[in-house]
Amino acid sequence: MSRTHHVVWAAVARNDLKQIIDHIAQDSPDDAQHILHKIRQRTAELHAMPDQGRIVPELKEQGIQTYRELIVAPWRIVYRVTDTTVFVLSVIDSRRSVEDILLDRLIK
Repeated sequence: MSRTHHVVWAAVARNDLKQIIDHIAQDSPDDAQHILHKIRQRTAELHAMPDQGRIVPELKEQGIQTYRELIVAPWRIVYRVTDTTVFVLSVIDSRRSVEDILLDRLIK
């Protein structure tokens, strides 16, 4: 029997998702709802299969293998897995540099 994990969204990830959905909803509320559902559904799957995402390539190059990501194009959902919990840490636009986003967040 496989163990399930609790999926927890960090405040910054919730804020990322809110900004994405708010932005899309300005032009198309229906598209925003569809994307919200798709992202929520993919992250909910992590409770049973937490290792399904790939290790974040930019971090892997630096020897950091703790963080994984799911792709819901064009967004990257970055998360970390512990023994019992999956922490969703960020939802970022894949067209932007991960390094730039992380640096921007560290400065703020």
